[in-house]
Amino acid sequence: MLPYAAYLRVYEPLTAFAESERKVWADYADSRDRPRRANALSAEHDESVMRLLGVPPQPVPAQESPNAYLRRVEDRLYVCPWQTRLRSWLAFSRRRGATPQKLMDHLVPRNVADRVADDFDRFKRTAGSSALRTHIRSTAWHVPPSWFVPFDGNERWLVLGSSVPGQDVKTTATGRNLIYVTSMAQARRRAARALNVLRKHLGDLAAGFEVEEIARWLEEFHPHSLVELDYGGLVHLMDDDALQADQSVAEMAAALTGLDTGQEELAYAMYQRVILRWKSMQQLESAN
Repeated sequence: MLPYAAYLRVYEPLTAFAESERKVWADYADSRDRPRRANALSAEHDESVMRLLGVPPQPVPAQESPNAYLRRVEDRLYVCPWQTRLRSWLAFSRRRGATPQKLMDHLVPRNVADRVADDFDRFKRTAGSSALRTHIRSTAWHVPPSWFVPFDGNERWLVLGSSVPGQDVKTTATGRNLIYVTSMAQARRRAARALNVLRKHLGDLAAGFEVEEIARWLEEFHPHSLVELDYGGLVHLMDDDALQADQSVAEMAAALTGLDTGQEELAYAMYQRVILRWKSMQQLESAN
């Protein structure tokens, strides 16, 4: 888990879970010992660092995390499980498939990597396809343009606070964050509209916008869920002026509207604003 990352999360209502899980999550919500929102990312990060610093390193935890992000709306509990083990398996599989073997051997001993792969294969054979569904997606150093599509500019929640060199960047602290939250119904409607606009006007080029992947992912969850975009640790790479000026969600919506109404210059200008903003953010990774 990287410190400078953003997150796309789905919170399902408690009733969406199997009966055996409902009591577990209800008791968890009442627990005083569970990680709170302000330090949850820090707890996840510290846990992953300790695993990777072990001898030998442990890229995937031995057990699934018992933790979750929680939201309450009008006394209704919504749950977004961390699924740290599953997310680690998926991330490790992607990394191993994209990294030359010699380099991978320097990162994780081959016998450890083989064991992790075997464990994941056994899990997939016995758990079923639904068990591979993750409630959280993460991305380092930027937010993909497709992640802005499910939201509306008016759903933006910005809290400014201090961000100084040397401070803990692993957590979305209560004093500084940028979050969007919407209903699943709204998220699906906006994703479907965007997909229709892109296919209508861009044809095969629409695939490059990855909106279809997000739309398919949203369809996997309970229709009364909540969807959240959290800038996470990225808020610590942006000063107050940059955070206040960031209207990526509204700009993506304007780009799609412009494309659909024949205002091509507007569509291009709005889309370029989003792309250039996050391209400059990604460049910070190689600058460190």
